[in-house]
Amino acid sequence: MSNISEPTIGNGKICYIEIPSRNIEESSNFYLSIFGWHVRRRGDGATAFDDGVGQVSGTWRTDRNPSGEIGMLVHIMVDDMEETLKKIKDHGGTIVQPVGMDAPEITAHFRDPSGNIFGLYQEPSK
Repeated sequence: MSNISEPTIGNGKICYIEIPSRNIEESSNFYLSIFGWHVRRRGDGATAFDDGVGQVSGTWRTDRNPSGEIGMLVHIMVDDMEETLKKIKDHGGTIVQPVGMDAPEITAHFRDPSGNIFGLYQEPSK
């Protein structure tokens, strides 16, 4: 069963992200392998993605510098933090903040192969 749904439309919703990339194929493979993002070809030929639940779309851009310093930080929700951290390392990413630094929240930060830093967030067990 797919967890993809039609995106929610509404004022103020974050809907589109452009991620700097040194190599679009490398980046699309990384995010597909780690998070299961749906990678697709847009009508203009650009490679685009939809997040794991079909609510946020975006693309990779080779004409932008990576966000290698933490300023605005986007967090990606994950089901299993430890499994995700292993996948990140196995696919060329690095962990820049381990789990536990934002306790009691379950978070970590990683750098993708292009140098962008993102956060990870896992819902606590009920």
